[in-house]
Amino acid sequence: MKEEHVPRKQAIALRYDSEKEGAPRVIAKGKGLAAERIMETAKENDIPIQEDPSLAGILAELELNQTIPEDLYQAVAEVFAFIYKIDQEKRVK
Repeated sequence: MKEEHVPRKQAIALRYDSEKEGAPRVIAKGKGLAAERIMETAKENDIPIQEDPSLAGILAELELNQTIPEDLYQAVAEVFAFIYKIDQEKRVK
């Protein structure tokens, strides 16, 4: 019987304060159980989660506290737009 390789879930947490920082930065990252804990913490704190395995794989290569490189601004901007939209929808309810 052939075993199938199931990729371990990974999670990356970003923070961006436009008044203090020039670009978003990686504040947490992990795979497997660490990823699950990051996502649990986000849910407990009502922080939106966007699942994008491709982007997570790219962001996982960055170091903790590293700012997002310019070539990833567009992809990360889409994540922040998604979060902004969810925040606005919650406020309307």
